[in-house]
Amino acid sequence: MGAVLNNIPDIAKEELTKLLKGNKNFIAGKPTAKNMCLKTLQSLALYQEPYACVLSCSDSRVVPEIIFDCGIGELFVVRVAGIAVGPNVKESIEYAVKKLHVPLLILLGHDDCGVMKYANEQYPNMPEHFQSILKSVYPVIDGIGKFDCNNEFARKHTLWVEQYLLNNSTIIKEAVENDKIYIAKCHFNHNTGEVTIIN
Repeated sequence: MGAVLNNIPDIAKEELTKLLKGNKNFIAGKPTAKNMCLKTLQSLALYQEPYACVLSCSDSRVVPEIIFDCGIGELFVVRVAGIAVGPNVKESIEYAVKKLHVPLLILLGHDDCGVMKYANEQYPNMPEHFQSILKSVYPVIDGIGKFDCNNEFARKHTLWVEQYLLNNSTIIKEAVENDKIYIAKCHFNHNTGEVTIIN
């Protein structure tokens, strides 16, 4: 993991290291986050300065503030089932990049994702419901074929999401090219509680 962190801007490296340390606190059952009270919220009533944006699944078991041991005002979190990207999700991330100047974007997939299971079962059909979500996931299967392991499917989809953002957002692409933001592709393991970086 150290090698992965060597080629990123210093501020992004600092923030990512902080979050991975927070994840270790979570795993150990020893959270240290203190800014989780009304006083903290009141101090941020007129502004926000999150140090990272996290795109995560809406899954009730995946709560970035908890698994990264963070409190109020630290993370700008965008949650959508299966981290399925579309215009609204992309623009939410763009807001974090352009207006809040976050130096770090974490794309957080996870084990046992219901969207991946459903997509694997339905592909290549397009059922009446959940079409916008499936349209974000099917391209991964188009390129590789159906997956034997849905957790591997989730990891591949996380990599695909990065390419989608870079191909469809000038704001994000230019920020990456100018070392204004680093995109960390991550995966959350339910059994261990660990967040790992994937490539």
